[in-house]
Amino acid sequence: MAAPGPGEYFSVGSHVSCLTCLGQRLQGEVVAFDYPSKMLTLKCPSSSGKPNLSDVILINLAYVSDVDIINDLTETPPPLASLNVSKLASRARSEKEDKLSQAYAISAGVSVEGQQLFQTIHKTKEQKRASPIKDCKWQEKNIIVMDDVVISPPYQVENCKGKEGSALSHIRKIVEKHFRDVESQKSMQRTQAQQTQKDSSLSS
Repeated sequence: MAAPGPGEYFSVGSHVSCLTCLGQRLQGEVVAFDYPSKMLTLKCPSSSGKPNLSDVILINLAYVSDVDIINDLTETPPPLASLNVSKLASRARSEKEDKLSQAYAISAGVSVEGQQLFQTIHKTKEQKRASPIKDCKWQEKNIIVMDDVVISPPYQVENCKGKEGSALSHIRKIVEKHFRDVESQKSMQRTQAQQTQKDSSLSS
């Protein structure tokens, strides 16, 4: 393969501006560039507007009509930040467990309300620690929390059973708040739908 010519190679750390075939102008710092596949990775200002965040965009140069190098970095780029491999592995393991749990709930015929409550409990912070309640699992259609509390269908506060104490009280409060939030969201959606219908009637 021939060596890349002028304007065909982009150094990490350089700032470039690209015009896509759709007429969209993308500008940012080069994070990576693969010459054989002509894939360019840019770090751009966050679309959320938050200064401490960035968007990372993959660009296929086959669909770019124009590329301008704003600032070409010729010196050696700074070393990449080290990755916490154990933390990444833990996150991947947690995500896998979540997906398997969701798949089990669906195959067991658990209601949508039960699945939503399970996710709420799983993501809720524990009382004394700033970590989610990880010990939350399915036993057929029942939700088992911390091996102390059993929540059976239809998953209301009165369906929470276990030894009276702080754990049971805490879970009951989570369940109560969950269904209160769900009802509040439904009420808001009904109000918006009624307002939309009213506006449509007025415009016609």
